[in-house]
Amino acid sequence: MARSQGRAGRVGLCLPWLGLALLPLVVAPGRAAHGGCPTSACYCVATPELEQCRYERLEEPPRGVPPAARNLSISGGDLRVLPRAAFRSLPALRLLRLTRDNLQDIEELALQGLPALRTLDLSHNPLRRVAPGAFAGAPLLRTLQLNQALLRSPPAAPLQEQLALALRNLSLRRLELSGNALPGLPLGLLPAGLEELDLRNNSLRSLAAAELRGLEAPGLRGLRLALASNPWSCDCGLRPFLGWLRGSAGRVADARSLRCAGPGPLRGTALLRLRPDALSCAAAEPGRLETASYVFFGIVLALIGAVFLAVLYLNRGGIKRWLHNLREACRDQMDGDHYRYEPDPDPRSADPSL
Repeated sequence: MARSQGRAGRVGLCLPWLGLALLPLVVAPGRAAHGGCPTSACYCVATPELEQCRYERLEEPPRGVPPAARNLSISGGDLRVLPRAAFRSLPALRLLRLTRDNLQDIEELALQGLPALRTLDLSHNPLRRVAPGAFAGAPLLRTLQLNQALLRSPPAAPLQEQLALALRNLSLRRLELSGNALPGLPLGLLPAGLEELDLRNNSLRSLAAAELRGLEAPGLRGLRLALASNPWSCDCGLRPFLGWLRGSAGRVADARSLRCAGPGPLRGTALLRLRPDALSCAAAEPGRLETASYVFFGIVLALIGAVFLAVLYLNRGGIKRWLHNLREACRDQMDGDHYRYEPDPDPRSADPSL
């Protein structure tokens, strides 16, 4: 009995260590499935020989990353600032994910020492400042992910200008800006040669004619867009975009999934099934409609006045005779009143003998 209890105690002591030994076997599939940290507070390193994750709430970029690392993912940290040469020298690193790390400032040459970097993910960070040379240390950068990274940066326009300067000398092929509440197409942010732009889940209601012309610029003619989950307003303002979409549906990968968010009768209707004459103008442009009504009313009054003058002109002879007869009748009436004799009502004054 004592021997069996001692054996059970040894097994109980070994179980925690067995769990720690099996932890990498559990973590690795999770990381491989999601392409990053399996939890919200860890960092993972993948090299050709090994793959490891550590659970830490980092406040600065990790040191001691193997030089042979190809993928590095940091999630749930509190980095705030990405300084110059933040990761020292990682010549083989191709993918860097820094998601949900409270990143706010990216300094000059923050990616220095990453010559092979191809993909950078800065999604879900409250970016406020990006230095003009922030990405200069990664000349092969082709994919930049900034999903939900421009929301907490009031005003957003200066940040977009900073990003435009930072991306100017890069050869980006894909840019992701999903979930940033963008009200329009950020043409100033797009580097020449960009091939894919993800604008899903923003605040796009329509694309103006000027924005559509920008898509035909020499450096953006091959750009493909993703525009799903935007609140498209199916009124008169959508007509330029609707015409462009029908002729360039191949440039919008999710064109068939675009739906009207309003007005009510058209809510949920596919944009590609809309006819231009089905677009509601009254709800979208009440001021313009009211002005058009006043103009129409003025035109009608002018036409009535012109018809009246034309009738007077065509009947000028009859009107002249009518006026002449009226004048003669008035003259006869006045002459009759002048010579009318009325007897004196007192008979004594009329008798000469009195």
